[in-house]
Amino acid sequence: MSGQAGRGDRKEAARLERGRLLFARAWTFLRGVVAMDGLPQAGPPEIAFAGRSNVGKSSLINALTGQKGLARTSNTPGRTQELNLFAPEDRSGSGVGLPALAIVDMPGYGFAKAPKERVEAWTRLVFDYLRGRATLKRVYVLIDARHGLKANDLAVLDLMDKAAVSYQIVLTKADKIKPPAVETLIATVAVALAKRPAAYPVVLATSSEKGVGIAELRAAIGEAIAG
Repeated sequence: MSGQAGRGDRKEAARLERGRLLFARAWTFLRGVVAMDGLPQAGPPEIAFAGRSNVGKSSLINALTGQKGLARTSNTPGRTQELNLFAPEDRSGSGVGLPALAIVDMPGYGFAKAPKERVEAWTRLVFDYLRGRATLKRVYVLIDARHGLKANDLAVLDLMDKAAVSYQIVLTKADKIKPPAVETLIATVAVALAKRPAAYPVVLATSSEKGVGIAELRAAIGEAIAG
């Protein structure tokens, strides 16, 4: 048993190291787009972050890349009103033997301090992107650990199930609740996902502020773009 445990530990360590290396390079903001025709026609695999307004998408991107100012953060819900694309400065990945990758920060859904027509326009953009982006490998749906799954989260999950877009739930701000409550929430969300065909079954808990779960999320992203 100890030999098997040792092999398991080494395998997990290697998995986490691959994830670390994937993000251990200089990242840059590529562009913000307000319509599908503004996206690159072809490019590297993409992973996207979705979530309610002010759930912490920008903070999580900054934590993943280790660059505090890469994605703009704000306490004002609805600040991100475009699809914001980020990529390593070495976009081929070949210079360091790492795969290419692009990150897409999607506008938050739900409440936003913006005119109704603007909210509707960028909501359509998000849905069009989810349905029609061939290079999209997985969407990470961010859920505030203090609040859990809400009706508008479930509506987005319904859309991704219908479009057969692979997605994984990531709890944010997990440091704001006690560890037993985090474990209970993970179990509750896992049950809610069990019958959803496009859901990846592992629920991750993170804290951008404390660095909790960041290594595990990097590793999960590495596996998603390799699959």
